[in-house]
Amino acid sequence: MNKLYIGNVSEQASAPDLESIFEQWKIPFSAPFLVKSGYAFVDCPDEKVAMRAIDTLSGKVELHGKVLEVEHSVPKRQRSCKLQIRNIPPHMQWEVSYLLMFPILLLLFFSRALDKLNGFLMENYALKVSYIPDETAAEDAPAMGGRRGFNSRGPPRQGSPNLGARPKLQSDVPLRMLVPTQFVGAIIGKEGATIRNITKQTHSKIDIHRKENAGAAEKPITVHSTPEGCSSACRNIMEIMQKEAIDTKITEEIPLKILAHNNFVGRLIGKEGRNLKKIEQDTDTKITISPLQDLTLYNPERTITVKGTLEACAKAEEEIMKKIRESYENDVAAMHLQSNLIPGLNLNALGIFPGAASGGMSPSVVSGPPGQTSVPRLVAAQGVSLMYLCPQPQVESETVHLFIPALAVGAIIGKQGQHIKQLSRFAGASIKIAPADELDTKQRMVIITGPPEAQFKAQGRIFGKLKEENFFGPKEEVKLEAHIKVPSFAAGRVIGKGGKTVNELQNLTSAEVVVPRDQTPDENDEVVVKITGHFYASQLAQRKIQEIISQVRRQQQPKASAAGPPVARRK
Repeated sequence: MNKLYIGNVSEQASAPDLESIFEQWKIPFSAPFLVKSGYAFVDCPDEKVAMRAIDTLSGKVELHGKVLEVEHSVPKRQRSCKLQIRNIPPHMQWEVSYLLMFPILLLLFFSRALDKLNGFLMENYALKVSYIPDETAAEDAPAMGGRRGFNSRGPPRQGSPNLGARPKLQSDVPLRMLVPTQFVGAIIGKEGATIRNITKQTHSKIDIHRKENAGAAEKPITVHSTPEGCSSACRNIMEIMQKEAIDTKITEEIPLKILAHNNFVGRLIGKEGRNLKKIEQDTDTKITISPLQDLTLYNPERTITVKGTLEACAKAEEEIMKKIRESYENDVAAMHLQSNLIPGLNLNALGIFPGAASGGMSPSVVSGPPGQTSVPRLVAAQGVSLMYLCPQPQVESETVHLFIPALAVGAIIGKQGQHIKQLSRFAGASIKIAPADELDTKQRMVIITGPPEAQFKAQGRIFGKLKEENFFGPKEEVKLEAHIKVPSFAAGRVIGKGGKTVNELQNLTSAEVVVPRDQTPDENDEVVVKITGHFYASQLAQRKIQEIISQVRRQQQPKASAAGPPVARRK
């Protein structure tokens, strides 16, 4: 990427003006400047020179009263979802820096994220942000003839790939089925002929996980295709099972069994079971779902069993998967698209993303060996999921008080305390529900104790559970209040001079951060900071406040060590 875009160029500026600036700063260029209205382009000899031009000129040099903006020139069609962010404070922990940028990258359009982040001061370091081109976008772009702005010389030739409708995109959520082990051979067919035929007819990719759960009565099948392709493959598989059952004189009914991630099942069921009842009525089927007790940390899927005629089961599959895909798209499509922007962020920690068991890609964080490089990198884990190898510093346990609707306490605890026990084991945190202060209280306090990753997992699951159980409307964002305690000596730093720090924190995180005035420190000399917002806003604010506390403590340590232990006076 040797071509540069120069923005915020004055109307009075000319090519010789720009040439003189580059010459003044001793930055070579390999072609004449192309000056347009308000912007310009120039080619540099190599990438190193281009990066030097950006670092030297962007936001620092004026021309006719306007500060120039210099960045890599990337065509809009190639600006998919990759940004390069440089000049991050070297001392900052990777978790904090990634979380600081996450809501901006996630919630804003990329052009706005670029404007928002470029030059943003983080710990007195001005961030430098530019697009990274998507090399595949140029290949996928429609052939429009030659250069930009010119039409093609005629209609596409016969057989051109541009003719006809574009193929439908494969669904991000595959269809997962459970089939009796005894039917797997018939589904595969002699030398794989049957499964190849289904794959070809339905334009799908079908994985039969024969080696999983050796000796189990049922085997999972994963179908990757469009929603229509998945439904067509499902129907073909059911037809094969029914024919095999007749041939082998099996009289019992062969139900359709669909596997779905637990986080989608609540919305499939709906409030008071309305969604599930409607599907049953519309398709004339009987649908049951495996209990929560069957879930484990390594198996977050529940089994949806559909009984009825083959035609009825096929219709039910369409409706069930439609609801699951809607839930997935509403919850995680945005994060799924941006996930590779933030290496090291444990997107699977929430349990929202379908993991390897669900046939998807599940990024996760694992500890590297001592002395490992601090740069996150991707490695393949058993050919199934991606893992980001990042250093895991020793961190202290934190306590967060999260306030939930009083009516949601039962859902968080679960039957005989099963849900809260599973949540505690999954997150690696202590989770307790505080007793109600009053009889008619509308909120209850959940006390969560554990390191940052445990806080992320536990709080994320609680936010998700409240949404799943419909304590918030379908279009309503889950916003909760969290309290964290900070040492009284650090409260002033959280607020900042004239409230500057806390205001910046609110603008950056989209969370409401309040440090109540006139607080009396408790027995541990701590005061409360109140944070209200959606999950990522709350997490970001918590991490940033913890970073401020760590900085204050680091600054106090040299003073304490400089004073040293008292020296005994000689008599």
